[in-house]
Amino acid sequence: MSKKGNFYIATPIYYVNDRPHLGHAYTTVSADVVARFHRMLGENVLFLTGTDEHGSKVEKKAEEVGKTPKELCDENSGHFQMLFDRLSISNDDFIRTTEDSHKESVKIFMSELYEKDSFYEDRYEGLYCTGCERFITEKELVEGKCPDHKTYPEKITEKNYFFKLKEYLPKVKELIARGELQVEPESRRKEVLGLLDNEVLDDFSVSRESVKWGIPLPFDDSQVIYVWVEALQFYISALGYGRDNEKFEQFWPVDVHVIGKDIIKFHAIYWPAMLLAAGLPLPKKIYAHGYFTINGDKMSKTIGNVIDTNDLIDSFGTDATRYLLLSQFPFGQDGDIKADKFIEQYNADLANGISNLLHRTLSMTEKYFNGITPTMAEEEHLSLLPGGVEALWNNYKNDLNELKVEKALSHVTMLVKVADGYIEQTKPWELAKEDQEKLANVMYTLLEFNRHISFMLYPFMPDTAEKMQTALGVQYEEHTSFDELIKWGTLERGTKIKKDEPLFMRREN
Repeated sequence: MSKKGNFYIATPIYYVNDRPHLGHAYTTVSADVVARFHRMLGENVLFLTGTDEHGSKVEKKAEEVGKTPKELCDENSGHFQMLFDRLSISNDDFIRTTEDSHKESVKIFMSELYEKDSFYEDRYEGLYCTGCERFITEKELVEGKCPDHKTYPEKITEKNYFFKLKEYLPKVKELIARGELQVEPESRRKEVLGLLDNEVLDDFSVSRESVKWGIPLPFDDSQVIYVWVEALQFYISALGYGRDNEKFEQFWPVDVHVIGKDIIKFHAIYWPAMLLAAGLPLPKKIYAHGYFTINGDKMSKTIGNVIDTNDLIDSFGTDATRYLLLSQFPFGQDGDIKADKFIEQYNADLANGISNLLHRTLSMTEKYFNGITPTMAEEEHLSLLPGGVEALWNNYKNDLNELKVEKALSHVTMLVKVADGYIEQTKPWELAKEDQEKLANVMYTLLEFNRHISFMLYPFMPDTAEKMQTALGVQYEEHTSFDELIKWGTLERGTKIKKDEPLFMRREN
């Protein structure tokens, strides 16, 4: 496709104190859908993800399992990369914060902030939650414990450097309120503005004295940079910030950060404040999705409802796993993954839906036209359904532009239902006995329905989409414009179809 401009999308980098879980998969597959969609639009996409590898939590975990921190990072970062490969994640790079290139950019950025007088030295006395990798206040505790990790925080007294956050809070608030820094969905925007209005946000520590596994402060090597402070800088270090600014100037500011709502404060308040201090443009959009439960309960090893993403892939395959993850509830909201309904949904939407429609269409084309895409009358073509399909595409495009991932996917299901209804309405098996011309029109229309479904499905289920296009004899050329791709009636007449095994077979409970 012809390039229409740059589009930079990034997930957070994931902490490597443990193996990846379903939440990591959910965030990353969602971002992958958006990245693939923007490639379809013809944009020059940069899609980044990676692993966050420093800090006291990694130090302690490595000690527990008898490994060095680097050995633990190598092992668990490898698990993330292998999982993302299995999920068909199309990231352009995978960044690790233990890489020299990241460290160099971070030191440059921190030195620039230091030279701009954005830091000051002080002593910190207070509570620290290793699980959160942050200092925590008394008022946040529940029965003396961190509400997220159910552990008692440590009491710490040490020298730190602090970032002058308070200087930048009014500007951050103004930019969010005006919509220049977009925080979405709207519920998250209100949440962030509420934090800025109602919570006392103090200057924050950017360094640790007692932690050794990290990047040394360039202006005081007795300190290492606070893990989440340098992790946020991945978004610019990955672009060569301070080392080779050509890529940085091409892609920054990022078009969208796709994150979980648990790190919204870091991305929508602390990160913009640091960028303002550095004199750099702010992200265009921060999109924070919600939490999910499993069959109504929070994921818990005690309850026994933890779902291993690799097990899902082993059971259902890559594309079906992507579909099942993304179709559960509106992206951006809290919701429930109905794992006990996975097989039922797999059968209804994939085996009986997408797969059955394609298989029926190919079987009838083979039976009635020897496997050749028939020619249809032009006047019939102009009067058949294209307006409705075009409207569906417009809704699909708008939804993905707004990161309404689940809603966009629902348009695929809708198109399958329309095509199934068309079969029942036109009854090709009866037309075969009495009206070959009308049968040709109907079969061409059904093949064209499947072509549109394949392209609409591509960002969500890329392998399935490509199998559908191969079966239909569709030659997808990268230079084809999006508008041409979604135009009704571009399936070439006379094309030989390639009927194969059904895409998805029914599963028994």
